Amino acid sequence: MASVHESLYFNPMLTNGVVHANVFGVRDWVTPHKMALLVLLSELGRAGAQLGLLERRRLNRLLLPLLQGPDMALSRLRKAIEECCPHLAGSVHIRLKLMAEGELKDMEQFFDDLSDSFSGTEPEVHKTSVVGLFLRHMILAYNKLSFSQVYKLYTALQQYFQKDEKKDGADENEMELTNPEELDGKMEKEELAGPLREEEIACSGPLSQKQAEYFLSQQASLLKNDETKALAPASLQKELNNLLKFNPDFAEAHYLSYLNSLRVQDVFSSTHSLLHYFDRLILTGAESKSNGDEGYGRSLRYAALNLAALHCRFGHYQQAELALQEAIRIAQESNDHVCLQHCLSWLYILEQKIFDSCVLLEHSVNKSLHFGLPYLASLGIQSLVQQRAFAGKAANKLMDALKDSDLLHWKHSLSELIDISIAQKTAIWRLYGRSTMALQQAQTLLSMNSLEAVNVGVQQNNTESFAVVLCHLAELHAEQGYFAAASEILKHLKERFPPNSQHAQLWMLFDQKIQFERAMNDGRYHVADSLVAGITALNSIEGVYRKAIVLKAQNQMSEAHRLLQKLLIHCQKIKNTEMVIRVLLCIAELYWRSSCHTIALPVLLQALALAREYSLQYLASETVLNLAFSQLILGIPEQALNILHMAIEPVLAHGAVLDKGCAMFLVAKCQVASAASYTPQKKIEALESAILNLNEAKTYFAKVDCKEQLRDVLYFQARLFHTLGRTQERNKCAMLFRQLHQELPAHGVPLINAFK
Repeated sequence: MASVHESLYFNPMLTNGVVHANVFGVRDWVTPHKMALLVLLSELGRAGAQLGLLERRRLNRLLLPLLQGPDMALSRLRKAIEECCPHLAGSVHIRLKLMAEGELKDMEQFFDDLSDSFSGTEPEVHKTSVVGLFLRHMILAYNKLSFSQVYKLYTALQQYFQKDEKKDGADENEMELTNPEELDGKMEKEELAGPLREEEIACSGPLSQKQAEYFLSQQASLLKNDETKALAPASLQKELNNLLKFNPDFAEAHYLSYLNSLRVQDVFSSTHSLLHYFDRLILTGAESKSNGDEGYGRSLRYAALNLAALHCRFGHYQQAELALQEAIRIAQESNDHVCLQHCLSWLYILEQKIFDSCVLLEHSVNKSLHFGLPYLASLGIQSLVQQRAFAGKAANKLMDALKDSDLLHWKHSLSELIDISIAQKTAIWRLYGRSTMALQQAQTLLSMNSLEAVNVGVQQNNTESFAVVLCHLAELHAEQGYFAAASEILKHLKERFPPNSQHAQLWMLFDQKIQFERAMNDGRYHVADSLVAGITALNSIEGVYRKAIVLKAQNQMSEAHRLLQKLLIHCQKIKNTEMVIRVLLCIAELYWRSSCHTIALPVLLQALALAREYSLQYLASETVLNLAFSQLILGIPEQALNILHMAIEPVLAHGAVLDKGCAMFLVAKCQVASAASYTPQKKIEALESAILNLNEAKTYFAKVDCKEQLRDVLYFQARLFHTLGRTQERNKCAMLFRQLHQELPAHGVPLINAFK
C-alpha cells in the first residue's frame, strides 16, 4: 500500500511550483544573447501588423522561456525563431550581422533607439509588462557600464556572431560531403530533439538573479510533477555546483541540491545540503526579513523537523526521534502551532515503528482541523484509514472515512491528495480481495486530469499514486493471463519512472513478481529461483516467501518448512496479517505433501480465523478451498463439495485465473470422489459434470500457460473418459498428457496430494 506521508516534508521552495529566491547577489547584466533577444523584440515591434495572428501567438509563447532562461548559442536561438516565423529570423540575423560587423557606435545607437519603444500615447511596449521590464533592465544595465565594459560587450557580441557563422560554414561543408539519406536522418533527429531542451543548455558562467530563479523553479517543479523531464541527477548537481561557486550563500540552490540528493538516496549529500540551506537562510537574514524576529527561530525548528524527516526516510529512527524532540522543544517555546502539528504527524510515524496507536493520529487530525490545516488533516485521515485497513475494519467504514477526506480535497483543490486517496482505495480493495473494485478505482485515477496548472509538455501524473495504481493494474492483468497487456503497462512504467527515479522500486518489485509467477506456472523453477534475489533486494519478506515456494516446488520440504517457520514468527511480530495467512497456507500444503493430513487442519483453521477476523475475504475463500481439499483427502468428499459451493463464488468473481482453474479442478475431484456411492445412472451424470468442470479448469490453466496443472487435468480427464468408455476422447487426452509429461519433470508425489 502506498505511503501517504511522503508529502509531509516542509518544502520552503515550492509555493505553487515557484521558487522564492530572495538572496542572490548577482544583478542583471547585458550579454550577447540578451542583445539578440533585444534585436528580436525590436524587429517584432517593427513587423507590427505584417505578422499573422498564428505567428504572433507562437512568438509570444516563445518569448517567456527565452527571457527567463539561461543564455544559449545564436544558432539555437535562430532555429527556435525560425520554427515560429522564418521571415523574422532572417531580419534578426541581418540586424545582428550589421551590428557585429559595424562599429561600436552602431551598438550605442541601438540602445538609444530602444527607449523609443516606451514613447508616444500608444507605446509599442508597456513599461510594466514582462517585455517592458526586460527592456528597462537591459537599458539600465547598459547605461551603468563603463567605456571598457562597453568595449568588452561589443567584442563579446562579435565573437558570439562569428562563432555562429563558423558553425554554419562547417554545417554547409558537412552537407556537401554527406549523402542525402544520411542528412535527412540527421535532420529528423535534430527536429526530434526540440528547440529548447534543458539538457542541452549549459550554464557557462554566473547566472543573473532572474535566470537563477527561473532555472531553480523549473527544476523544482519538474522534480515534483515530472521527474523524467528534469535534468539527470549528475547534470543537475553540476549546474547547482556552478551556481554555488559564484554565490555560496544562495540558500535555495542548497535546498534543490538536497532534493536532488534524495533522488539517488545519497544520505551524506542530502544531509549536508539540508543543513547548508538552513545555515544560509539564517546567515543571510532572509527569514528574519519576511517573518520579523521569529525568522531565526522558525528556521531552526523547521531545520530540525526536516532533519527528522530525512532520518526517518532513510530508516535512522533514533536520530529522527532526537531531531524531532529538538523541533518540538523550539516550536513550543515559540508557540508555533503549525510546526507542532507537523511534528505530531512525524511523531506518529516514528511511534508506528514501535507500536500501533491511533491516539496520536486522531489527536493530530483534530488539531489540524482546528488550526485550519486541511492538508495535514487529510494526510492524517489517510493514515488512519490505512492503519485500520490492516487492523481488519469493515470496508464500508473505511470508504466513508475516505469520502470525508475527499470532501476536504475537493473543497481546497488538493490535487495530490485526491490522487493519494484513489490510490489508497485501490490498495484497500486489493487487500480485501475485490479485484473488480480495485480495477475500477485504478481506471478512475488514470482517467483524471490534474487540478494543478503545469507547463505545457509536463505530465502531472508522475507521482507515487500513479506508480502504485499502474503497478496494481499490471498485476491484475497478469493474474487474468493478459501478460502482453501487463508487459505494456510495465514498459510504460519504466519510461515514466526510470530506474534512477524515486518510485522506480515499486514497478521493479511488481515486474519481478510477475516474472516469478510466470516461471513457476511454466515449471521453470531454476528461472524462478534466480528471480528470488531481486525480489529479496526490494522486499525481504516477499523474497523469503518466494524462496520457500521454490523449495516446496523442488520437493525440498525440510528447508522450505524451516524458512516458512522463521517468516511466520517475523510476520506475527510485525503484524503483517496478510503474509501470516499466506505462510500458513503454504505450511499446510507442505504437510499434505508429507502425508501429514491431520496436522494441516489446525493450521488451516488458524488461517481461516485470521482471514475472517481481518475481513480478508479472498484469503478466507482460498483457505476454505484448502479445507475442502483436506476433507477430500480425509475421505469426506460430500462435505468438501458443500463448503466448496460457499467459497467458490468470490474466487470466480475476483480471483486470479490460476486460482479459478485450481478451484474448478478441485470441484471435479470432489465430484468424482462422491460419485463412488451413487447409482450407475447418477454416477455417469456426475462424471459428465466433472468432465465439464475439468474443461473449464483446462481453459483457465492454458490461459496462464500452467503446464504442470494442465498435465494433471489431462491425466484426470483421460481416466474419466476411460471409465465412461469414450475411447477417442481418452486417446486424445492421453496423447496430450504424454507430450506434456515428456516436456516436464515428474513431481514425485501422488496426484491427489496437491491442491495447487
